[in-house]
Amino acid sequence: MNTLPDFFSSLISQLPKPPEWLVAEGHNRIVLLLNHVLMQEPEAMQRLVRQQGRVVSIAWQQFNIHLTATPVGLLAVAPLAAQDPSSVDLQLEVVDTDLGALGQKIMRGDSPKIRIEGDIQLAAEVQWLTQNVKWDIEGDLARIVGNVPAHHMVKTAKDIVTSLREWLAK
Repeated sequence: MNTLPDFFSSLISQLPKPPEWLVAEGHNRIVLLLNHVLMQEPEAMQRLVRQQGRVVSIAWQQFNIHLTATPVGLLAVAPLAAQDPSSVDLQLEVVDTDLGALGQKIMRGDSPKIRIEGDIQLAAEVQWLTQNVKWDIEGDLARIVGNVPAHHMVKTAKDIVTSLREWLAK
């Protein structure tokens, strides 16, 4: 173990598998956040309506989630029957296994390496969503703490990310 990223990668690989109820609850929370962001982008919802019922599987190492588009253009955790590999329309797997390298890549603003298998048109829609739907975190914070504190919090976070990116680039 030479580096901190190696330590974290080793630690993650040794973690016990969480109970199913905890995994399901985590998936529900992820879907709630994604739907909150999607509801701020009507065009994204319209695009998802066209993909209704299609199942996308997203995986990284032992972590995975199966999502499906609903009739109103939001996301839901796919039913168990739809999670069968033969029922999945699109499989997205993050190929980067080194947690440290993956974190550095994301901090630099680079995309991780992803293996794509399945429907190309659905993959194009997912790519459009990832490139065009952005979370207005400042707007959400402003509803809780007010405009000025939210602006300062987001500016500080952006400054920290910029400093980290500069540090990683050295």
